[in-house]
Amino acid sequence: MTEPAIELTALPSLDGIDAADWDACAAPEGDRPVDPFTTYRFLRALEDSGSVGGRSGWQPRYLVARSEGQVIAVCPLYAKGHSQGEYIFDHNWAHAYENAGGAYYPKLQIAVPFTPATGRRFLTRSGHEVVGMAALVQGAVQIAADNDLSSVHATFCTEAEALAGAEMGLLHRIGQQFHWVNNDYADFDAFLNDLSSRKRKNIRKERATAQGFGGRIVQLTGDAIQPHHWDSFWRFYQDTGNRKWGTPYLTRAFFDHAQNSLRDDMLLVLALDGDRPVAGALNFIGRDTLFGRYWGSTEYHPALHFELCYYQAIDFAIAQGMKRVEAGAQGEHKLARGYLPVPTHSLHWIGDPGFRDAIARYVQAEKRAVDEEIEVLTSYGPFRRENREEQQ
Repeated sequence: MTEPAIELTALPSLDGIDAADWDACAAPEGDRPVDPFTTYRFLRALEDSGSVGGRSGWQPRYLVARSEGQVIAVCPLYAKGHSQGEYIFDHNWAHAYENAGGAYYPKLQIAVPFTPATGRRFLTRSGHEVVGMAALVQGAVQIAADNDLSSVHATFCTEAEALAGAEMGLLHRIGQQFHWVNNDYADFDAFLNDLSSRKRKNIRKERATAQGFGGRIVQLTGDAIQPHHWDSFWRFYQDTGNRKWGTPYLTRAFFDHAQNSLRDDMLLVLALDGDRPVAGALNFIGRDTLFGRYWGSTEYHPALHFELCYYQAIDFAIAQGMKRVEAGAQGEHKLARGYLPVPTHSLHWIGDPGFRDAIARYVQAEKRAVDEEIEVLTSYGPFRRENREEQQ
């Protein structure tokens, strides 16, 4: 029996696809998806706010696969004019390619912009997982080859996607993040009991210092988040963005769109001096994972960053019965606070055969180094020795 033909389309805007068709592939779990970052509402907020498109260097080319008229697979595909906002770094690849006389940019990126959170990148309707992913991979590679683009990159994909992509001939790259895992803790004290005595005392002291900043800390989600909260958070976000990246990635309008369509997906933690927010941390809520994303402040208070970003996230995850907290990119300081190193995954297609061979050797050597680093860092984790293996 002949398989139905698959039609592939690259869309410059989500206007070209219904939300229900996109989310049938991106969020088959329903209103509370595994993660919200590939949902129509999240990607639409990025697009409608001008955070992507325009001069952002992220030009949407959403890839859509249809079979017999039905959408069976989609992916968030972008043409990139730089390597900013990705968190899987390939700047050295770009320099090497261009020093050899090639044009590394534009490239194609299958990713959630500005979001180093692991999740599915090849989004398929139930029952079309294998053929859907194959169609999306082949489609992205064909677009790159037809337009003489240097490369295609799928970042922060799942391990299952990475293994499947490697079988298709893509290069599988390993990175590292720090995640907190909920070992069925009844409360924060139960988590502390798994730590060594010294680390347990340090965290209690740190929390007491932070919570004694002179105000109060609140957790807000859903309708408790009000439009005026974003005025304060925008100031926090700008301060952090200016210090880390030079220019904040998200526009102010993104937070207005988030208020309208994403507030049920968000946990906003604020430190208040009276009614005046002085610091805040923004998290996104998945089905069983809390994703820490942004932090900022207008005043310095000792340890307040750790309280709002890490300990409040753990409190929320335990209260909601969530399995883990992903605290975002980088940061070995997270280790002492119960966040252990875990591997992340990405896939890469390189057009030039010689450059591909060089990158293949690089990612193999990098994997060995990352594996060793994860093993060493885990051994220095805060958990009591008898609990370390269980936490891995």
